[in-house]
Amino acid sequence: MVTIRMLKTFRLAAKTGSFAAAAEKAPLTQAAVSLQMSGLEEALRRQLFDRRGRQIALTRQGHELLPKVEAILSMLDELEAPPAAVMQGPVSIGAVVSVIGALSLVVAGLKTAHPLLDVRLTSARSEELTAMVEQGDVDIAAVVARTDHTLPSGLAWVPLYTEPMMLVVNRDITDTDAQRILHTHPFLRFDRRVRTGQVVQQALTSAGLEVNEYLELNSIETIVALIRQNVGVSVLPLLHRGDWQSDAALRVIPIAEPPVLRSVGMIQRVNSAQAGITDAIADMLHAG
Repeated sequence: MVTIRMLKTFRLAAKTGSFAAAAEKAPLTQAAVSLQMSGLEEALRRQLFDRRGRQIALTRQGHELLPKVEAILSMLDELEAPPAAVMQGPVSIGAVVSVIGALSLVVAGLKTAHPLLDVRLTSARSEELTAMVEQGDVDIAAVVARTDHTLPSGLAWVPLYTEPMMLVVNRDITDTDAQRILHTHPFLRFDRRVRTGQVVQQALTSAGLEVNEYLELNSIETIVALIRQNVGVSVLPLLHRGDWQSDAALRVIPIAEPPVLRSVGMIQRVNSAQAGITDAIADMLHAG
């Protein structure tokens, strides 16, 4: 499906002659620009760019499309406030602790591209953040989806990414059988009172796995630190940009195929004035 965002990005790429230059002018990474343009070409079923290394040039079909896109965007400009008006002023963004690391990098890039944005980041649990968005205390928030995927009325959900639930163990554990590992090693459980803990239990139940209960903690980072010290093992979401697979002290083992997923998304009030910022964050995280 062709989106307005794709058309705006196409115009930037066509005018600058470079995906990298287009990315600098939009709140996107170069990878996000490339991904959007591939999506536009697929949706229109035509090649719009000649790609030669780091250089791009419009094809004949691209040149034919450009004035049509200019006309569409010109009409839209008459109907809505310009993007610059959206990307400025105060905005409060919440996130669960395990997401705020990846989110803060994206928000920093957004702030660099739009210095007039006055961003405040805050961290809390998913249920708390949902209430804060409902009450207007936070504009938008990155939260973990409920296991039943319900959402309070008046709120909208924008998907960001999913994370597979995996068995995380110390590198010294050479066994690859998940049930045997969980039966013979102390289990470090994530807090069952919060959504991530509920997804952990859902993954264990789905895979028919029994655990050797040891400690229950409310910090993924603390659990992983204990695993590095070989205190125990755990089932956790494979964090977006967590890079655990390359950690010399850890091993990550699948527990089911297909895996149970933890879904992370942005929530905002329906018809929120910050929808443009939410979309920009989603694009940048998808590209990452």
